[in-house]
Order: sequence, then structure tokens, then C-alpha cells
Amino acid sequence: MKYISVLLIIRISDNQKGGIYMPVVKMRERGQLTIPYEYRKDLGIGKEDMLNVLKIGDVLILVPKQLAGDIVSKKIEGTMKKKGLTLDNLLSNLREQRKRYSKETYAKAKT
Repeated sequence: MKYISVLLIIRISDNQKGGIYMPVVKMRERGQLTIPYEYRKDLGIGKEDMLNVLKIGDVLILVPKQLAGDIVSKKIEGTMKKKGLTLDNLLSNLREQRKRYSKETYAKAKT
């Protein structure tokens, strides 16, 4: 899924003119609005994507909500690269830790 950087929705006064394409969207009864198809397509916004909404003065800013897993996985990936680790290294270490944990846990249970 491609995330948008920032999408701004601003209140424009009637006398402001310019060459900017600015479609009109209608606020629905429950506060819903439709982001135009062209924008969704260009920015990779799909069905069920989450966006944070920020209000600063008369400006609404829609920002993609990154899931915590995305952030954590990027940090893990960065750490692995720095330390020269591979997925095989991690899985091998995980198996060793499980064996050690099982031995310690079951040894205590038998005594």
C-alpha cells in the first residue's frame, strides 16, 4: 500500500482564483466526504485505508495512519542491516532460545 505524504483540504474564499484544479466535495450527513477518484488513484489511497485528520485553524490535513507494525518492522529491518543479520540468523537463534527455555522450564517442573 502506498501512503500519501499529506493531503490538504482548505477553505478558499470566493474571490480567490487560480489555475489549480480544486474539485468540490460535499460533506455528508455523518461527516463523510469522498476524495476524488483521480486523487485516490494518484496517491494510492485504497478502500479501508486509515487517515489521521488534523485541524489547524481553517485547514484540515489528512495524513496516512501508519500501523504500529509498519514502524516496528522498519526499525527491526534497519537494526538487522546494521548488524549484518539475516532472517535465517534470527530463526536459528529463536530455535536455540526455545530449546533453552524448554530445558529450563521442564527441569524446574520435574524437581
